[in-house]
Amino acid sequence: MTNQEDVFKKLISHCKEYGFVYPSSDIYDGLSAVYDYGPNGVELKKNIREHWWKTMVQNHENIVGLDAAIFMHPKVWKASGHVDAFKDPLIDNKDSKKRYRADVLIEDHIAKIENKIEKEVQKAKKRFGDDFDEKMFRKTNQRVLNNQNKIDDITKKFADLINNNDLKGLHNFINELEIVCPVSGSRNWTEVRQFNLMFETQMGSLSVDASKVYLRPETAQGIFVNYLNVQKTSRKKLPFGIAQIGKAFRNEIVARQFIFRMREFEQMEMQFFVKPGEESEWYEYWKKERIKWHESLGITKEKFRLHDHDKLAHYANAAADIEYEFPFGFKEVEGIHSRTDFDLSAHQEFSGKKLQYYDPETKESYVPYVVETSIGLDRMFLAVLSNSYQEETLEDGSQRTVLKIPPLVAPVKVTVLPLVKKDGLPEKAREIMDKAKYEFMCQYDDKDAIGRRYRRQDAVGTPYCITVDHQTLEDNTVTIRERDSMEQERILIDEISDIVRKRIHNNI
Repeated sequence: MTNQEDVFKKLISHCKEYGFVYPSSDIYDGLSAVYDYGPNGVELKKNIREHWWKTMVQNHENIVGLDAAIFMHPKVWKASGHVDAFKDPLIDNKDSKKRYRADVLIEDHIAKIENKIEKEVQKAKKRFGDDFDEKMFRKTNQRVLNNQNKIDDITKKFADLINNNDLKGLHNFINELEIVCPVSGSRNWTEVRQFNLMFETQMGSLSVDASKVYLRPETAQGIFVNYLNVQKTSRKKLPFGIAQIGKAFRNEIVARQFIFRMREFEQMEMQFFVKPGEESEWYEYWKKERIKWHESLGITKEKFRLHDHDKLAHYANAAADIEYEFPFGFKEVEGIHSRTDFDLSAHQEFSGKKLQYYDPETKESYVPYVVETSIGLDRMFLAVLSNSYQEETLEDGSQRTVLKIPPLVAPVKVTVLPLVKKDGLPEKAREIMDKAKYEFMCQYDDKDAIGRRYRRQDAVGTPYCITVDHQTLEDNTVTIRERDSMEQERILIDEISDIVRKRIHNNI
């Protein structure tokens, strides 16, 4: 087991132990690729969601919100292309009886070559130290260049096969690359076939007159079919955006990597409607803006990278992913897509209703183009936790596990701790807690020794602990302890809210 695999297993265990994420239906041995968020998880998720909404809607006058229903008319999914094209290429290994996504097998093969490049870079870093020029090394080292050429060749051929829906070619390419089953180690593959990812259900009181509907596989279509309603009622002129947060459902056959790929997940999407011809400018704008948002969460810049697509979806003329370096490698957390006028034009055709915008300046009507930003809330949750999880050896030789979650999104902002459970300290601590809880998510903890309580709060990522001791009763001061540095200082009780508020926002 690699070190990163070990860290990821520890993180998954930590999530359950400290109330972030539980396997769904845990007492029945769980349900594959479905998870429940516990008391700390639901707060962290809510805080990330609210930070996105505030950044996207509250801070932009030309973006408004929507909450569309999960159930939609079946024709919506015909018009969007999901009924015919929302499929994964699947392949089985005859020896292990395991099923894989053919595209993921190839992507994992590319990732292994990328890892070889990174190992060369890391070795060179150690060898040359402060004099190391990484950019020059990547441009000139022959082993790095050879591996990069392999990646480029595979990526181009892979994109052509996917774009042409060449299933036989995908099968041959997997054999050509000598990709083996991770379980059996063999290359005894079946042919590649397509599998539709949408969940179907019936709507109606009787089975004889029930009609087939789908659980939505994405939230974007709810925005597109409401485009004209929102534009008219909000009286918005182009360019303007519609934002939505909601659940989506995909019948993933190969679901893995904890909450990274689930069958029920939450998306935060914004569709930005623009005049045709201006989409490239706005596409570049939103790429930069979304990178800024990720950095605002305090995650190390080096953990993110922007990956431009070689293979484009049928609706896009440009696309890029913001990828985060999870313990299992760089993976997508957000997509930015220039969707052209595909969606609105398709819904206009299938519904028979005009979805055009009348431009008062040019006196013409046209179907707007769309630039989309789509982020997986669950994936962002996992990125925050992955970035925050640390095991530290302290100066006294003791160990602590700490979640260095950015204070802005931390599940609990303040925990109030009476030093002992007597002498009026619990009563004073409760008084402080009752005042602070109206502004911050707070906890009260009086069980165990104070050091053990600090460790418990470190493990759930609480940025500030307020300790009430005997001096508090004399001069109305308390100790505030900062999670990351573990430094403590005396402050007045009346200053708690101002200091915590200021530190939270200074850490953005």
